[in-house]
Amino acid sequence: MARATTKADLVTSANGQFEKMWKLIDTMSDERQNATFGKEMATAGKEAHWSRDKNLRDILVHLYEWHLLVLNWIKVNSSGEHKPFLPEPYNWKTYPTMNVEFWKKHQHTPLTEAKAKLKESHKDVMALIETFSNEQIFAKGVFDWTGTSTLGAYCVSATASHYDWAIKKIKVHIKTS
Repeated sequence: MARATTKADLVTSANGQFEKMWKLIDTMSDERQNATFGKEMATAGKEAHWSRDKNLRDILVHLYEWHLLVLNWIKVNSSGEHKPFLPEPYNWKTYPTMNVEFWKKHQHTPLTEAKAKLKESHKDVMALIETFSNEQIFAKGVFDWTGTSTLGAYCVSATASHYDWAIKKIKVHIKTS
């Protein structure tokens, strides 16, 4: 999947990967959807998320929380208040700790609620993307609060790229459970 460089590509890839992820989830029995990941998942890759996430719910709430990051960041900065993408005290070196906090926050969130929250937050992110022009999303320097990146880079990361990440993890779960 090529990384989107236009608003149309962003919308198509984000919605396409989201649908692909749900189709994959829908192939799983309720038992498999609710199952704890096998020990193979923890060693499937070197990144911390392979051992952090213990079940499908953990993946879905992770996506949901990153949607909230994008939604809140755009809302606050669009209103004139300058805030970095990652909330204090986190930065790009320490964000894995933030991801663990998201994980802890949702340990009592039922899978059905995680699914509903993610579906709603995806709709919200996509609706927000629609309010911006192609130039606002993908031209550098349009918004001072996006720094050296484009708004689109953040949107791609929180949608299509993150859904691709989730699909890979779900496929490992299916193969190893």
